[in-house]
Amino acid sequence: MNILIIGSGGRESAFAYKLSSSPKLNKLFIAPGNAGTSQYGQNVDLQVTDFQGIASFVLSNDINMVLVGPEEPLVKGIHDYFLGREDIKHIPVIGPQSEGAQLEGSKDFSKEFMFRHGVPTAAYRSFDKSNLTEGLQYLETQSLPIVLKADGLAGGKGVLICETLEDAKKELQAMIGEAKFGKASSVVVIEEFLKGIELSVFVLTDGENYKVLPSAKDYKRIGEGDTGLNTGGMGSISPVPFADETFLEKVESRIIKPTIDGLKQDGIPYKGFIFIGLMNVGGEPFVIEYNVRMGDPETESVLPRIESDLVDLLEGVANGDLDKRSYTVSPKTAVTIVLVSGGYPGAYQAGMEITNMENVEDSIVFHAGTKEVDGKIVTAGGRVLAVTTLQDSLFEALQQGTADAGRIFFERKYFRKDIGFDLI
Repeated sequence: MNILIIGSGGRESAFAYKLSSSPKLNKLFIAPGNAGTSQYGQNVDLQVTDFQGIASFVLSNDINMVLVGPEEPLVKGIHDYFLGREDIKHIPVIGPQSEGAQLEGSKDFSKEFMFRHGVPTAAYRSFDKSNLTEGLQYLETQSLPIVLKADGLAGGKGVLICETLEDAKKELQAMIGEAKFGKASSVVVIEEFLKGIELSVFVLTDGENYKVLPSAKDYKRIGEGDTGLNTGGMGSISPVPFADETFLEKVESRIIKPTIDGLKQDGIPYKGFIFIGLMNVGGEPFVIEYNVRMGDPETESVLPRIESDLVDLLEGVANGDLDKRSYTVSPKTAVTIVLVSGGYPGAYQAGMEITNMENVEDSIVFHAGTKEVDGKIVTAGGRVLAVTTLQDSLFEALQQGTADAGRIFFERKYFRKDIGFDLI
């Protein structure tokens, strides 16, 4: 089987690593990929939203399956594009069509879906320019802190937690009235703040059947002790110690099943991954958000724990017989530590040579923001590498992962040395 992965980050690097071990795989391509994905397959110079270019490549290289990593091409309709063309509609795309992708593409759509199908989530109301004054008045009736979410995709930056009424009003005005996040904040969801511990649960579905993938917890803040600015993710661990069997049974019965059933009831076809961002509030699960793809860096912790053939599972999604595919997970703990460029998530320099990766002893190095220049691997993004180790205990994994992250060198390298320590 020839497979094309769409994307260029750590998530896609982890997918390439996992798919490359399948006996069912013939050729693997990654578009556009990075300096690390080339060790598992062939990089292709195509942008993730160049649907016509992707289609031409698929036809000329006898591609049998397309796995979409990031959300943007899904929300913009890559799956619909394939289905709309007679010459490529037979090629399965792993990732929902644009209507299903609205679970991530529109916070308002997502909240309406949850309320309609009884999925536990925070109370909310949505506002736009036509009722901005009403939104400002609504804030006066709510308890603090309060959460403001841009309705559309805002590159992970569209969620604000406001501690004071004054701040909430100012930010609502900026988001709607002054287009703080562009078109993404033309509609804003005002949401009740839930206090608890965050985690993520991942589901793979063919639209009828599903497999619950390993849980994970990611660390968004740049500074140790969860301080400083939010980032795209500084590390992750899997499994999550506090997500025991009882808690995960609640997640499945109250959230996963109603979500899959709700998609069917609404007539929304869905083949792909569902990322469920959860808050554990006193042992009860509430949905913070849906994403319509795997997370990053959670994928780098989750995939190494899956012992089954991922290509076989994806075939199950494509063929609608996922329930007949075998699925096993390692009991070991995975820890992922992200190495970032100095200055990230603010301004940072790129083009720094990366060395010493060959001395990493017992971890997998997934590339995120890297490229090859004149035979050297250099930094090409804020999040540069993700170092994942799999060990018998969380403590052992943290020790090994931190040691291996320290072995790699590039100028102004930074990583958190406390990932997962809050759970020991």
